Amino acid sequence: MGQIAIFDKHVATYEKWYEDYREVYQSELLAIREQLAKLPENIRGIEVGLGTGRFASELGIKEGVEPSSAMAEKAINRGIEVIKGFAAQLPYGDLQFDFVLFVTVCHLDEMKFALKEANRVLKHKGSILIGFLDKDQNIAKEYIAKRHRSTFFAKANFYTVERIVTLLKEAGFKDLEFNQTLFGDLDEIKEVQLPKIGYGEGSFVVVKAIKK
Repeated sequence: MGQIAIFDKHVATYEKWYEDYREVYQSELLAIREQLAKLPENIRGIEVGLGTGRFASELGIKEGVEPSSAMAEKAINRGIEVIKGFAAQLPYGDLQFDFVLFVTVCHLDEMKFALKEANRVLKHKGSILIGFLDKDQNIAKEYIAKRHRSTFFAKANFYTVERIVTLLKEAGFKDLEFNQTLFGDLDEIKEVQLPKIGYGEGSFVVVKAIKK
């Protein structure tokens, strides 16, 4: 609940990051779009923990879940249908969606439950997509080193690719595919970067997996 209060209080700071690091944001969007493009057209998906709707609005995702009221208000203004809720207890019935997107897993308190919930609400052979900062790469290391003076990352949980793979398989997902972006330190990225297949070079990794 403490994390929610931080996001409620600092919406303006959160929004400013996307303006200050526009090329970083656009690079992340490209990587997610590349994975979404592998899915069939005209399907229904949600973003879990959609914040102010920065990703959902640009990716054509019409609905999702956000626990912060202040963040949700911004997302609604961007045309997103927002339900107040938590990743570990999604306010949806079983087998509802073709895909579920996460871009803020470092802020989740109960990652295992969140992934199991994603599995539950997905249709058979539905897809989960997770965009995350690889703990082994530069930008996550920067945030970890500065977490004592960070508004949003003081209590963040960063994950290695290997840990994400383990968690996804334990939650009932298979056929993992990866791409990556954000090559270099955060403040050095001044141009939009095209994603590459795989992981191990870029700080931002997107994994797509299929419900068994």
